[in-house]
Amino acid sequence: MRTWLLGSLIWLVTFSAQAANCPAWPKERLTNESQALAEQVQRWDIAYHDEGVALVDDALYDQAVERLATWQRCLGIEPNHRPLSRVTHSRGTLDHPAAQRGLNKADEDEVRRFTSRREDLWIQPKVDGVAITLRYADGELVEAVSRGDGERGQDWTNRVRQLPAVPNTLPEPISALFQGELYWQLNQHVQARSPASGARGAVAGAMAQSSPTAATLERIGLFVWGWPDGPTTMEDRLAQLSALGFNTADYTYPLDDRRDANYWRDNWFNNPLPFATDGVVIKQAERPGLRRWSSSPPEWAIAWKYTAQQALAEVRGIEFRVGRTGRVTPLVWLNPVLLEGRRISRVSLGSLARWESLDIRPGDQVAVSLAGLTIPQLTEVVWHTQERSPLSAPSAQRYHLLSCFELTPGCEAQLLARLSYLGEELGMQGVGEGTWQALMDAGVVTQLLDWLNAEPRQLQEAYGIGQVTAAALTEQFQIAQGKPFAAWLSALGAQPGSEAVRADWNELASYQREEWQAVPGVGPVRADALVAFFSHPEIQRMARQLNEAGVAGF
Repeated sequence: MRTWLLGSLIWLVTFSAQAANCPAWPKERLTNESQALAEQVQRWDIAYHDEGVALVDDALYDQAVERLATWQRCLGIEPNHRPLSRVTHSRGTLDHPAAQRGLNKADEDEVRRFTSRREDLWIQPKVDGVAITLRYADGELVEAVSRGDGERGQDWTNRVRQLPAVPNTLPEPISALFQGELYWQLNQHVQARSPASGARGAVAGAMAQSSPTAATLERIGLFVWGWPDGPTTMEDRLAQLSALGFNTADYTYPLDDRRDANYWRDNWFNNPLPFATDGVVIKQAERPGLRRWSSSPPEWAIAWKYTAQQALAEVRGIEFRVGRTGRVTPLVWLNPVLLEGRRISRVSLGSLARWESLDIRPGDQVAVSLAGLTIPQLTEVVWHTQERSPLSAPSAQRYHLLSCFELTPGCEAQLLARLSYLGEELGMQGVGEGTWQALMDAGVVTQLLDWLNAEPRQLQEAYGIGQVTAAALTEQFQIAQGKPFAAWLSALGAQPGSEAVRADWNELASYQREEWQAVPGVGPVRADALVAFFSHPEIQRMARQLNEAGVAGF
């Protein structure tokens, strides 16, 4: 009974965790979307292998494959795509003499647990390249096999023999298997500064080309990280690898109290290296014999990857915000993702034109990064969902510098932005967007200057505004009426230039285009905007209202 109950609890926890990552779609849609994503990944694979072109960033590719696997599990299907087989094809394949093993990915807590339970641990940079197995017989290179699915890979023997970094003949006539990474050689590469190097794609492209140039082949380096049938101790392995001409020892260090995993991870992330990296690998010196190797991740090594520089995020909605000047800014709401330790749930597209060009809809998968490590930005649409949700975007012609001074249908956002800006320009203390929204919701403020005549009892009709707050607001509104004429012009939305003219409202309202252009700093476009502002019926009506209220200059 206890065993059954424990098994049930484990199943329930596992099922719940899996279900939490499943899209809230009907099964039919999830099936269609999964199939479409599988086809997209296949197109990326073909372009990557056959044409040597990486159509998507490596990190985004990895995340997309993980998402595909999650969706397939949500459907009760065992994932059938091999995430690390971007360079595998059906023709010209060979069995690996020793399985190419993927690594379990760990976070900082898992690294701490892993290192606390083991001894004789070593660390290496996780070189971002294309994995390969090399087989030497009596010192001669006889076989080179790409990573593939870990059990089989492409026969790269002829191409690898052309690489200057890979010796065709070893200094000693030994027979051995080496596993390592073909990498794109970089000059003083700092991963923290250039996370999207495209290095992995450059290697794959070179290996796929029919006739790569000598200069291209010279750019490919080799980092040997495994010797399955080699010496037992790490010290002996590193010494013999160095004697054979491999530079593994230069980037392999023991972990101790003085220089732990955090030290080396930060060091390799922030300092120059000749290759791109995407984390570190921590491994025990001792590992099982060759016969016990399989393509499943080993228990004696883990990968601690760097924080993703780009995250794959699913769009859950689009919001169109209208600003004070009438600019329409689409906001993309995302299912939250973690990026550089920050939780990102929305990103601005900047303009309506960009949204239209990208055609982003709920369910789309997009790439998100941090500009300057602070501002979330959408860098690209990785793929579109098959089911396109209809969206009604505001017309760019509907909103402009002189629209929405009154609360009419569709004007809520721009009027709110106008009121917030007005409060700032007139120096109102404690009067922010929330206050204006409450006054609008209560019907106390339906036009830009309605607050001029609002009584305290009216203000108290708004949610959250009591007697004390109403009295404070009334005081701020009265102080605002005594602000300088130039501050009032800015608060109403006048374009820069009017403050340079010493004149009252009536005189400025009579200015023609030529007179405005004579003002320093006012060109033809701004002159037209100023004429339009001072002649607009709503602006003129508010000028009369301010005159009646005794505001100076009107």
